[in-house]
Amino acid sequence: MPIPMLLTPSLVFIVTAAVCSGLLGYGYYLQFVEGLEPCPMCIFQRLCYMAIVVVTLVAAIHGPRRSAVYVYGMLTTAVAFLGAAIAGRQVWLQHLPPERLPECGPGLEFMLEMYPLIDAVELMLRGTGECAQVDWTFLGFSIAEWSLVCFCLIFVAYITFMLMRLRDTDSPRTT
Repeated sequence: MPIPMLLTPSLVFIVTAAVCSGLLGYGYYLQFVEGLEPCPMCIFQRLCYMAIVVVTLVAAIHGPRRSAVYVYGMLTTAVAFLGAAIAGRQVWLQHLPPERLPECGPGLEFMLEMYPLIDAVELMLRGTGECAQVDWTFLGFSIAEWSLVCFCLIFVAYITFMLMRLRDTDSPRTT
């Protein structure tokens, strides 16, 4: 079955950028209005959402055809995978028994000032006890769990979209 004509690459990219912008906006609302401070892993997940917004907005503006759609799609898929890995790590930390939680580490600003960038990033991606703390839930899921769901949905949606485009371009057209 061919991809519906309304499902153009530009529309897919714009919708993705809008959804990720909405997620970022809600994260900033929780931070600045509700007073929830993001942990280092939350900040990395935000960076992944920002990267997806940038890639998909550039793609939508570019209006790619054929192979460029796959390049933008694969970039988006790769960033979604990275975001899912970070969110998955945080979900794992949140479900550890209290005696197995890592100790709370220094803040993000301190790590960036005191350690070389690579070491600071490695420490932040390991997570700390702060990253295991659940301060907010919706329908029983933490922010990290919702983030994991969103990254996985983006990943699956883009893989599906690219496979559908491949199938449509490979199949002979009948008129």
